[in-house]
Amino acid sequence: MRTTKIEWTDKTWNPITGCTKKSAGCANCYAEAMSRRLKAMGLDKYRNGFELTLHEDILDEPRQWKKSHNIFVCSMSDMFHERVPFNFVDRIIETIRATPQHRYQLLTKRAERMCEYFSTHAIPTNVWLGVTVECRQSLPRIDLLRHLPASVKFLSCEPLLEDLGEINLTGIDWVIVGGESGPKARPMRLDWVMNIQHHVDASGAAFFFKQWGSWGCDGVKRNKHRNGKLLEGKVVQKMPYTI
Repeated sequence: MRTTKIEWTDKTWNPITGCTKKSAGCANCYAEAMSRRLKAMGLDKYRNGFELTLHEDILDEPRQWKKSHNIFVCSMSDMFHERVPFNFVDRIIETIRATPQHRYQLLTKRAERMCEYFSTHAIPTNVWLGVTVECRQSLPRIDLLRHLPASVKFLSCEPLLEDLGEINLTGIDWVIVGGESGPKARPMRLDWVMNIQHHVDASGAAFFFKQWGSWGCDGVKRNKHRNGKLLEGKVVQKMPYTI
């Protein structure tokens, strides 16, 4: 488990690394680039690069952390990838149940498989379930998520690639929005972000604007740190009601 620079969480825990591309948001995957970099640095955990790899040796890692944390699970993979056996998911959930002081954020692009798993398994009360919604084609993931009885249900609209149009946020507690970073980053427009914020505010959910990424709100490409995270001059980074 590692401290992370991801603004909406405290720690990352990666009992699975590696993945395969699922939808448009995967084109410039940060985890893929980072995995290759870590392999080149000689880190044994990433000896397989971005090939899907299960790490049994760190399944108990969160048990060592007594202080309460928000923990992003599988930031370098997708816990519900088709090649991850459900009996391995069971072992991740066992650790989650054994550490109720933590809140675990499970984010997936494979909403169908997440629903399949939780159709026969109870969702721990300290689990937040989320789906990535980066374009209109991925909107159906919201319908799969909204009916699951998780304590917090959230969307990650990052990287936001287009205007999502009308969004039904019934049952959704939290929405994260962010632009893409890196040399091949695709731009994000202010009106796309404001449309989502409008729907979030109307629904009563919490809105978290993470960053602009490599393209600023003025449509100019520059360093993501220069573009920053201001939305109409303000930092808007709300967390769900349980915090």
